[in-house]
Amino acid sequence: MKIYSAVFIGGALGACLRYGLNLWIHTGQFPAATWLEIAAGSLLLGILTGFFMIGAKRPLLSAFLGTGFCGGFTTMSTFSKETTVMLLQGQPSLALLYVAASLISGIIFALIGVFAGRRIAGIQQRKGLQER
Repeated sequence: MKIYSAVFIGGALGACLRYGLNLWIHTGQFPAATWLEIAAGSLLLGILTGFFMIGAKRPLLSAFLGTGFCGGFTTMSTFSKETTVMLLQGQPSLALLYVAASLISGIIFALIGVFAGRRIAGIQQRKGLQER
């Protein structure tokens, strides 16, 4: 039950941050707030993934931050809706740009995050060994 609570609380916090970011960054035709959420969420989830691959296994923290917070913060449904709206409004070039920018930046930021998280975990492991 603890893990469900961690996902629930993390998801609520992530969704609230996403909502606030969408209110704060309101642009014209290009959905910059959602693009930023995709990029930032991919980076954060990449860092967490890389860290937990090497670092200490902490299932509650992983569920809270990864599944909960990042899952609530990033949003595939909004991305899909915004792309569909651009297509229906006769803006296929903008829709294609948005899809390409979101996918490419999301993958690149996730990859950078995994490498960064693994590096952070490796540094922590070395510090722990040196302190013993």
